[in-house]
Amino acid sequence: MKIKPVSLLITSLFPLISYAADVEVERYVVSFPSGEHVSYQGAFAKHFPQGLPVGIGSGLVFNGREGNDLLLTTVTDRGPNADAPAVGEQEAKIFANPKFVPLLMDIRVGSGKAVAGNQRPLHDEQGPVSGLPLPGGLIGATNEVALSDTLKTLPSDRRGLDTEGITADGNGGYWLCDEYGPFLIHIDNKGKILAKYGPAPQKGEQAVAGGLPNIIKWRQPNRGFEGITRLPDGRILAAVQSTLDVDGKSKNKAQFTRLVSFDPASGKTAMYGYPIDIDSYNKAKDAKVGDIVAVDNQHILLIEQGSDKDKQMINKIYLVDLSQATDLTTFDGKDKALEFDDAKDLAKRGVKLAQKREVVDLRKLGWQQEKVEGLTLIDDRTLAVINDNDFGLQAKLVNAEPKGKKIGDYQLDKQGSLTLDGKAVPTSIELRPLDKPESLSELWVLKLPQPLK
Repeated sequence: MKIKPVSLLITSLFPLISYAADVEVERYVVSFPSGEHVSYQGAFAKHFPQGLPVGIGSGLVFNGREGNDLLLTTVTDRGPNADAPAVGEQEAKIFANPKFVPLLMDIRVGSGKAVAGNQRPLHDEQGPVSGLPLPGGLIGATNEVALSDTLKTLPSDRRGLDTEGITADGNGGYWLCDEYGPFLIHIDNKGKILAKYGPAPQKGEQAVAGGLPNIIKWRQPNRGFEGITRLPDGRILAAVQSTLDVDGKSKNKAQFTRLVSFDPASGKTAMYGYPIDIDSYNKAKDAKVGDIVAVDNQHILLIEQGSDKDKQMINKIYLVDLSQATDLTTFDGKDKALEFDDAKDLAKRGVKLAQKREVVDLRKLGWQQEKVEGLTLIDDRTLAVINDNDFGLQAKLVNAEPKGKKIGDYQLDKQGSLTLDGKAVPTSIELRPLDKPESLSELWVLKLPQPLK
């Protein structure tokens, strides 16, 4: 539905259409008239009598118009999950529905509404895939422990995907990107996986897929490819969400995150450095790319976001110029990784990062959601963005200890019970619904005051 001034709490903060720096904004909450939801029959099902809302919005692509309506396609991520305490030295996540299959969904925007439908689960020759983490020892493994809602260990899955972006392939299908591998995945319109590409393994390494530069294996866990677009010349460009952590030592030093170019016709790859607003964050690792979309062969739009030094969220859209950017491929495997260089050292090595200019500050337009994970270009003045509502799910502590106010303060013992400072505690974790507006799937259509170029 199109947001009306009195219909939702968030609309009291801004009018139906607003102008900031002459940007016109139409705001919608995506509706699911066919009653789509994610099944949840676990230990805390009483809190979710209708199941979980579908967590669309991890990516967005514009397919065209039908009359005055906009036709879009979106993708979910790996499924409903929530924070969990560490298991030994390993991070963990609670998977509320371990059988969830990442899926595509269409959105029609028109007549004052944004309506979602036509679910297509991702599948390959073996059947539906899952969103569970890859097994340890593989390139792309996050080394997370997957837990049930009762904190029991779940199996890993070498076919697992954490999809985070979508772009059209020019032939009726799509390319997706993923945070695990990180992978590029070619699919048809029904969600069947046709091909998968990931960091090419070096001697002694094992991988699910190859064809991409090995160095991107150093993506931070759950910070793999977060955005993808197809350039007019047919190349696929994917954005690593945050700075690479080469040898576990560079995530707080790197001046840039990587944009990876892949030509499906030839297999040729290239990489470019996107300069993050490094002075805005406490640490370089805090900067995150939300999504990207091509303007032409040399320019893309890119969402940069994250919590700044004052713990305020940044959600900005930049126009990024790749025309003078250095292909970073030639530097890999020679001397130290570029992620260890400051701006002066990069210049000494002859590295030019991409150039950028701010197009839209979504916070100044009234954006209230934490994340923007989908971005698409409708025409040279019109954009659409969407958030990921995390399936309307969160983990909450029950009977928290005075010294343990956050889930991350606790650990999980072998029996599946919570401990604090090595001692058993009566604290437990429940899954609860997210409050509005975080639980909503919000889609904005923005019209710029002038064409992008």
